[in-house]
Amino acid sequence: MKTQSLLIGLAGTFLLASASAADTGGTPKENLFATKPLGIQWSVKMVGPFMEAADLQIICLFKHKASGDTYQGAAKETDDKLGGLLSALRNRGEFVGELGETVLFTPPKGSIPAKRFMVIGLGDEKDLSLDTLRIIGRIAECEAVRLKAQYVAWAPVIRDEGNSAIEVGAGDRAFAEQFLSAYDTEMRLQAQGLAPKFSIKDVVIEAGPSYFDSAAKQVGEGIDSISAELARRDAAPYCSGMK
Repeated sequence: MKTQSLLIGLAGTFLLASASAADTGGTPKENLFATKPLGIQWSVKMVGPFMEAADLQIICLFKHKASGDTYQGAAKETDDKLGGLLSALRNRGEFVGELGETVLFTPPKGSIPAKRFMVIGLGDEKDLSLDTLRIIGRIAECEAVRLKAQYVAWAPVIRDEGNSAIEVGAGDRAFAEQFLSAYDTEMRLQAQGLAPKFSIKDVVIEAGPSYFDSAAKQVGEGIDSISAELARRDAAPYCSGMK
């Protein structure tokens, strides 16, 4: 009888624990890459841009359309959680969304966990290409260094704006490669006393369930590819006469 009571008690505890885990939603799926290029821990994580407690959360938005901008999925939920801030900036013409244009703000208290939030413009939707994402990657790196953001999160939210011109994993790879390329230059400048010391520690690429596996695969391939390319860069000082 005691054994039966103990088993029933353990079963009840297990069920309560399972229910508790279900209530909290569990830990989001994440792919941490074993290699840490230039000392950065890269990962692909199944979260939205309204969920990550990053020093700097970055998303991208197309140039504003007078006929109305598309907000679906994570883009809509992020705008909703920010109290309509994103759509207000666009509808009022205060953030046009030209390629490379940026706007930076502190999220309203109690809205999302990121310390700072940046939107980078993608330009005209019809002009979207992998080169667009490469430009975004370089801008994101420069802004992260300028803002001294050690923990950076990025979500392109291109699909959530109704555009499917670029395969998600390919776009994420283009972003990651150029982010690392720009950061390699930053590290070389620092090593030569041409820039103040600062290190980015973590970069999270946020991906939805339908795109997670492709993003993880292609970002990993991109990290390997760009790391090999950076190893072949000219190591001579930028300024003549320096040692």
